[in-house]
Amino acid sequence: MKKLQYNIDVKASAKKVYDTMLGIGDIKTYEQWTAEFNPTSTYEGSWEKGSKIYFIGTDENGKKGGMVSEIADNIPYQFISIRHNGILDGEKEITEGPDVEKWAGGLENYSFDEHNGATTVTVECDAAEEYLDYFNSTWVKALNKLKELAES
Repeated sequence: MKKLQYNIDVKASAKKVYDTMLGIGDIKTYEQWTAEFNPTSTYEGSWEKGSKIYFIGTDENGKKGGMVSEIADNIPYQFISIRHNGILDGEKEITEGPDVEKWAGGLENYSFDEHNGATTVTVECDAAEEYLDYFNSTWVKALNKLKELAES
């Protein structure tokens, strides 16, 4: 696994950026910026520390799939850490085997650093070698969409 890092400056408070990113109050804001990864992207679950959360979408055949994850840490408006534990295949959780072993336990960390009414969002994530090009192009688009939403 490689550790990747991305950041963007947003002209909005850390609270506004955090709420927009996580879809607090309106899940549609989460779905809009994560649509860069999958147009049907959404989540089911809670952002509370220790909670299980599913990051899901549907494939071209309408089948539900995604990630089985846990909120490893959540300090509102400052930091959130997501640990990926498995994949969701339809309604079935898969937490072991070759498809999972490549990245199970990988983290996605988000930091929100506010100064003078603007917030720097830093994303650190673990990624398998085969996804580096995809993440390097898609994260930039997703963070620009988040910026657009939070600044509006």
